Amino acid sequence: MRRIIGVVALLSIFASCKGSAQESKKESFEITKTDAEWKAQLTEEQYYVLRLEGTERPNSSPLNNVKEAGTFHCAACDTPLFKTKDKFDSGTGWPSFDKGIEGNIAYSSDRKLGYTRTEEHCATCGGHLGHVFNDGPKKTTGKRHCINGDALVFVPDSK
Repeated sequence: MRRIIGVVALLSIFASCKGSAQESKKESFEITKTDAEWKAQLTEEQYYVLRLEGTERPNSSPLNNVKEAGTFHCAACDTPLFKTKDKFDSGTGWPSFDKGIEGNIAYSSDRKLGYTRTEEHCATCGGHLGHVFNDGPKKTTGKRHCINGDALVFVPDSK
């Protein structure tokens, strides 16, 4: 009986422990707002992607077709994240870039699908952008930053 109680107690301890995969991001960012403030500022789609770490449907973003010189900014806080010159057609249905603007993107591990992926966030506000993979153009970085268009706003160089 003591052995059973000991095993049950041990299992309870392990079950109550939270690993890093279960913890929500608790990093502090330069721009922080309440949920209500984000909901008031963002569209439903932007809120779903940026704050709830959702994914938009493939081929749903008009930003897939942008080829004009410019910069893609965070839709939540206007931080510049990607340049058109680094954009390429990955065939995935999401805007893809071979690199981001250094220092403006933060990375974390995402284990929601049962394996580890590298998740990308805006380094200023923590908004979820997408994921980075190692199947990008070999002639440049070899990286594919697969980004939700709802997380971005395009600013042409002409402005």
